[in-house]
Amino acid sequence: MRRLFNILKSKPKLKKVIHWLLIPSNEARPRLWVKWFLNPFYHTREKGSIIRSSSRLDVLPFNDFHLGRKSIIEDFTTINNGVGNVLIGSNTFIGIGDVIIGPVEIGNNIIIAQYVVISGLNHDFQSLDLPISKQPINKKLIKIDDDCWIGANVVITSGVHIGKHSVIAAGSIVTRDVPPFSVVAGNPARLIKQYNLKTKVWEKVD
Repeated sequence: MRRLFNILKSKPKLKKVIHWLLIPSNEARPRLWVKWFLNPFYHTREKGSIIRSSSRLDVLPFNDFHLGRKSIIEDFTTINNGVGNVLIGSNTFIGIGDVIIGPVEIGNNIIIAQYVVISGLNHDFQSLDLPISKQPINKKLIKIDDDCWIGANVVITSGVHIGKHSVIAAGSIVTRDVPPFSVVAGNPARLIKQYNLKTKVWEKVD
């Protein structure tokens, strides 16, 4: 399958036709035949994982989607792998109403609360001769390491790496990397606490 999509990249006209067969024009949601007959054989879900019935999976076969063991995607969440892989580890909770747009890698034992937006996708806007919607896109991997807690209404922008066992306070806008064992808050998010491995205490950061 991967080889087929590599071939299509070199044949723009054929790629356009195949793209239309997979996704209706000007939409992000794949056609029902893709959801029913193609995705179950291409994407992977491990034992005990749950995807609630009202979740929206805009996943396609030309990028990966993986859901780890005993992980849960809650109601009204949207997952989109149209421009990059969405890989979710084990024992991870994706809360109600979240939006996850690849490329994104989410580790193990992570809590993501309600109405969080995690998007590895951005639109270019440099040209004034084209509407922004018609301009090229750019993408940068978002990576969230194991054991993190992402509070409600957080936005994580493309290219951000969140280190292990970190906490993102509710309502934060994360625009840059977060070191491991950190607490960040605000818009834009800034470091407010960090765990001292020597004293074994969470310490405020001035």
